[in-house]
Amino acid sequence: MSSTQTFLKTLLQNPSSITSKSQVKQLHAQIIKTKPTTNSASLLSIILSIYTNLNLYHESLILFNTLHSPPTLAWKSIIRFYTFNGLFIKSLAAFVEMRASGKYPDHNVFPSVLKSCTHLMDLRFGESVHGCITHLGMDFDLYTGNALMNMYSKLQSLDKHGGCGNIAAEVLDKSPNSRKTDKCGSRFVDFDKLNGNDMHNESSCSNSYELIDKFEKHVDDGDPIGCSKNMSYTLPRNNTHRVVIDHLQGKNDMVMRNGQNGALHADSIRKVFEMMPNRDLVSWNTVIAGNAQNGMYGEALEMVREMGNANLQPDSFTLSSVLPIFAEYVDVVKGKEIHGYAIRHGFDTDVYIGSSLIDMYANCTRVEDSCRLFNLLPHRDSVSWNSIIAGCVQNGLFDEGLKLFRQMLLAKVKPSTVSFSSIMPACAHLTTLHLGKQLHAMIMGCALHGHAHEAITLFKKMETEGVKPNSVAYVAVLTACSHAKLVNEAWQYFNSMIHDYGIAPCLEHYAAVADLLGRAGRLEEAYEFISSMHVRPPGSVWSTLLAACRVHKNIELAEKVAEKIFTADPDNMGAYVVLSNTYSAAGRWKDAAKLRTTMRDKGMRKKPACSWIEVKNKVHAFVAGDESHPYFDRINEVLKVLLELMEREGYVPDTNEVFHDVEEEQKRDLLCSHSERLAIAFGIITTPAGMTIRVTKNLRVCVDCHVATKFISKIVGREIIVRDNSRFHHFRDGECSCGDYW
Repeated sequence: MSSTQTFLKTLLQNPSSITSKSQVKQLHAQIIKTKPTTNSASLLSIILSIYTNLNLYHESLILFNTLHSPPTLAWKSIIRFYTFNGLFIKSLAAFVEMRASGKYPDHNVFPSVLKSCTHLMDLRFGESVHGCITHLGMDFDLYTGNALMNMYSKLQSLDKHGGCGNIAAEVLDKSPNSRKTDKCGSRFVDFDKLNGNDMHNESSCSNSYELIDKFEKHVDDGDPIGCSKNMSYTLPRNNTHRVVIDHLQGKNDMVMRNGQNGALHADSIRKVFEMMPNRDLVSWNTVIAGNAQNGMYGEALEMVREMGNANLQPDSFTLSSVLPIFAEYVDVVKGKEIHGYAIRHGFDTDVYIGSSLIDMYANCTRVEDSCRLFNLLPHRDSVSWNSIIAGCVQNGLFDEGLKLFRQMLLAKVKPSTVSFSSIMPACAHLTTLHLGKQLHAMIMGCALHGHAHEAITLFKKMETEGVKPNSVAYVAVLTACSHAKLVNEAWQYFNSMIHDYGIAPCLEHYAAVADLLGRAGRLEEAYEFISSMHVRPPGSVWSTLLAACRVHKNIELAEKVAEKIFTADPDNMGAYVVLSNTYSAAGRWKDAAKLRTTMRDKGMRKKPACSWIEVKNKVHAFVAGDESHPYFDRINEVLKVLLELMEREGYVPDTNEVFHDVEEEQKRDLLCSHSERLAIAFGIITTPAGMTIRVTKNLRVCVDCHVATKFISKIVGREIIVRDNSRFHHFRDGECSCGDYW
């Protein structure tokens, strides 16, 4: 063995000694240079583990993809890496592929996999993983047991309406071979039906649970080689998951306490706990928090007593879990005992303990104690601010609540929907105009960011609490309806504004309704609505309908609307551009050219599409087709790689979005050079892995770029936020917050 190989062996035996990117890359280069004939995969797996420990995203993925048959260490590293970076779907897919390749996971793998199941709120997959854990004899590991209990504690409320309550107990009491079920059997949680949308069918169920069923085959049959490594993985990522969870979490605690499925799951958690040969503080806290959060208060307090009998002292997490129980039962004596214990053990300055104590004292009408505690906190986060504001308002101290709300804003703490919900009763009681304006801004913010239903809920809450909506509030709620295709609701609000509150509609209200009807494809209705306005419609209102005519390819009406705009505003360049694009999309190139000639004769120049991205406090601007940026070569290289990966995923360029009479291949190239794509590619190569990419564009995002950005967000595992001239688009995991409706 050469001296270099000996040195490499010494380093690799102690990988924790390598603490920088340059060191590990030098080591990696030395391994490649020496070309070891044996154990090369093992050596590269150690390098991969170092890359993942240093959170080097690109290096980790590139190295992992070069391993033709990754050893167990490589799989462990990449699964843990995906979970750590919040790429939970990729983590589960890698776990399934690991089992398909014949590799057996160990106790280092399962906590990461279970954490991914918990974050994805995927109870069925978690139960399948539990079966695998039992099958491989890993259920006695401390960290795996903690992860299992944490998953069941957090997801048992999900199970109550899904009919899965008995599965956890079966996994513990029966062999894995007895767990076979149909793809769409009783364990399937039909989220569409729960959400009032009975659109589920057998084929979609089969597709969405393909990954789970293939994984369960390995558990049930004990055949790790039974599936091809090239199988297609499709994970259950129904968008209604979050809606259902939010709905279930709002149920009455008494229902949760008495639910049969909840009791079965609690029994399963208890069984996991009792089967663990070793239990640490995390084990006890997981069970206590699960019981408390699901309304099983007696069980939670009993576990605290048992914990003391096991010679383990409660920590700040334990106390913050049980304090809400005494707040619920308005038991200030017991709450004060907890407070005293926290002081004696130095937990009273903990922000979580502080927030829980503030809630407890406020619920017991001891607001003075809540305020005293709040003032003693060395650090205050949004939760502690919301707790003290809510405590004051609930106890009738409206002025104090408003004062604290203003102090929170001055402290640069961003208010949330909880903050506004807490302060609204005070606004209603004191008729505070300034706070009312902030509520209106909150509603508009929700609408523009794709959270239309949240905006409408906030509007209704504002009305319920007695805060009178004004003209601005109605513009916001009509905009929310427009962005969510809620035509009937919009008409109700429009009529309520006039008849219930006596607010005369202004141009913004007419424009919002016209935009709504245009987006929904009800073009003739929109035309009649604008024509019936009590004032002469300006070009800006007609322009919303013209844009809708282009989207829905109604050339005849587009020409009619354009005439209205040119009459009201002869120099409206935007109308010329939209009408020209409408002609081009229909293949009427001569009409488009004629219109562009008219624009030139009038001295009009089309505003170029431009996108901006800020990186390291410097703003970078990109124009469509621009090659002047210093990073252009790298940007172009990234776009080519992304295009290839997107096409593998099923992307097909929509060349109808290219308004030039050129060949198809040239149209494809023009699409790839749109300004937002250049900005996104630049963001990918200049920001850390996993970091959100934020782009601003001066024009509307085209349909093809919208589709492409959805694919890119899924491929690179990042959230991409694009602000165009009408709204915010939040792209994540191949979906957009606008629901493809903008």
